[in-house]
Amino acid sequence: MNTQDMMDLALELAGIDETPEDSGVVVPGEEISRVMIGVDIDTADLLLAERLGVDLVIGHHPVTGSPAVNMYRVMERQIELMTGAGVPINKAQKVLRERMGSVERGSHPRNYDRVGSAARLLGMPLMNIHLPLDIVTETVVQAHLDEKLTQESTLQDVVDALKDIPEYDGEPAGPRIRYGSEGDYAGKVFVSMAGGTNGGSAVMKAYFEAGIGTLVLMHIPEDVLKAVRDQGIGNILVAGHMRSDSVGINRFIAALDERDIDVIPMGGIIRP
Repeated sequence: MNTQDMMDLALELAGIDETPEDSGVVVPGEEISRVMIGVDIDTADLLLAERLGVDLVIGHHPVTGSPAVNMYRVMERQIELMTGAGVPINKAQKVLRERMGSVERGSHPRNYDRVGSAARLLGMPLMNIHLPLDIVTETVVQAHLDEKLTQESTLQDVVDALKDIPEYDGEPAGPRIRYGSEGDYAGKVFVSMAGGTNGGSAVMKAYFEAGIGTLVLMHIPEDVLKAVRDQGIGNILVAGHMRSDSVGINRFIAALDERDIDVIPMGGIIRP
């Protein structure tokens, strides 16, 4: 396999046709048989990979090149998620636009080529796969909760159902109820994990006003959580960031295993 084959495999698992702007090949590689993959990759990890005799390093989060700067563009996918949950499309576009601008402004000044330049100097093939593997996570978690939960399910039932997925079963940083109480009815549970980053409080309010009872997220910033609490509608449950990322990454690793690729998981991946 080569780096494009790796990307094509991830796209196939996610059910999408084109490489999203938060993912890409930074340094291409051919005849890959040994891969190191992590949630977060930096220059020190590239040196470790060289020492371990790795053919390719795959990061999940975009830390270099265009994906690090343009992650905000994949947030458009959240409009599709919101309309699927019943939010009118014009409202979805408006409430997401402000958050997209904030993310773009935050990524614009970053040192976007630091890790990429190190990979080129080392001659170490490097790529990152973000949105496709988050889509895998989102799909797996939503299908699992749809199967396990009923109209009478409580927030504690949602937590317990999440823990049936091996990546969520354990500590530290396991599933947490961030707004609501254990015995509160969950209502309609919606998983939002694949859209670049968190959509912000206005997006969450739009979900709740459209009839969603509980949002299951990877994580939520403190200021957004405070705003949701001030709104006083809906429940928030965070499944855990590293644990959620690991759900999609582990399924990608399994697909590589099936193709006889030797994989070294590291960098925050939780293995069942």
